[in-house]
Amino acid sequence: MKISIYKQGNVRKSPWKTPAAYLLLPLLGAGTALLGDHWLSSNTASTQVAIAQTARPPAQTQLLAQTPNRSSAILSSSDPNFVVNVVDRVGPAVVRIDSSRTVKNRRPAIFNDPFFRQFFGDVPTGPSTRVERGTGSGFIIKNDGLILTNAHVVDGADTVIVTLKDQRELKGKVLGVDPLTDVAVIKVEATNLPTVSIGNSDQLRPGEWAIAIGNPLGLDNTVTVGIISGTGRTSSQIKAPDKRVSFIQTDAAINPGNSGGPLLNQRGEVIGMNTAIIGGAQGLGFAIPINTAQQISNQLVTTGKASHPYLGIRMTTLTPELRKQVNSDPEAGITVKEDSGVLVYRVMRGSPAAQAGLQPGDVIQKINGQPVKTADGVQQAVAQSSVGGSLQVEFKRNGQTMTLAVRPGAFPTQTAQTE
Repeated sequence: MKISIYKQGNVRKSPWKTPAAYLLLPLLGAGTALLGDHWLSSNTASTQVAIAQTARPPAQTQLLAQTPNRSSAILSSSDPNFVVNVVDRVGPAVVRIDSSRTVKNRRPAIFNDPFFRQFFGDVPTGPSTRVERGTGSGFIIKNDGLILTNAHVVDGADTVIVTLKDQRELKGKVLGVDPLTDVAVIKVEATNLPTVSIGNSDQLRPGEWAIAIGNPLGLDNTVTVGIISGTGRTSSQIKAPDKRVSFIQTDAAINPGNSGGPLLNQRGEVIGMNTAIIGGAQGLGFAIPINTAQQISNQLVTTGKASHPYLGIRMTTLTPELRKQVNSDPEAGITVKEDSGVLVYRVMRGSPAAQAGLQPGDVIQKINGQPVKTADGVQQAVAQSSVGGSLQVEFKRNGQTMTLAVRPGAFPTQTAQTE
């Protein structure tokens, strides 16, 4: 399944011809440095990112995740059976999530056209609705039934059924979903449920053990093992531009149905939530860091939604080659004098960036006094800011250094397609 790109409307247009595939800073968090115009490279377009689920499913107090119980965690991988110990400890807290939603079938407008009906009559169109079903995974973080999973597993669901390892089936209630990070929280009515221990994803290093437990392709309680292949993978790097996550990469096998299941370290602590794979590749799975998932889940449990700061610009990392292409494009309408920095090529109308005075053609050099060299760097700085706070953005305009104070706004909950 291709991951779709969220787009934002009401854009103040520069005279550049940019396709809708260009990325919006407000919509993303990990990287917008790629993607292509007729003067930008677009050779990544053939790569598809697949959400790890069996089918597209239809479509929260502070998060009450239990404090990691270090004493109950698996101590070391020196035991040749450490994976078995992890599975025995964590397996009962991993659940299968089956969701369904009712989708209305749209009757083609031409079927209602009097001229069409004069010649072809009333064409039957079949049922007016259909039911879409999907299966994913999740893990219990509190023994009274609080469960974390992926947003794409339960977003828009009419019905959510949670199946425990002991085959008990419980009805789930979606407390909140956040499509930008693909995190969701659901609740079941139960007590004394088994729970996971939470690790610290900020301390991960490539080469550490990684253990995935989930329900791929309908095969419940499947265990796969590998290593942490990388950390800090940006949304642009994994070709998932509609997400705002710095992903964990692992070669532990992740397949459709693993979505929302835990990625564990050798001590049996959850370090990530499995979420995506790159179609056609082998050993390339991606997980949401558990620290990110907890941060978002806190908001979902408390308010039912997550708040993300945004500026409202489209941008790309500037290189000498790109500068030449922009300057040689008669339709660009600007002249870029810098060889490095982050080029702003579009500013959304009414956005925080527009209100502060940023313009297409500005080349961002620093944020809050810290140099930024890539679009990913700008996004990370914005993601670490707060809604209503202040970012000091230093940039160059027509060769002159300028600084503006930009107050990030809350990411719009409704998005509209741009050209």
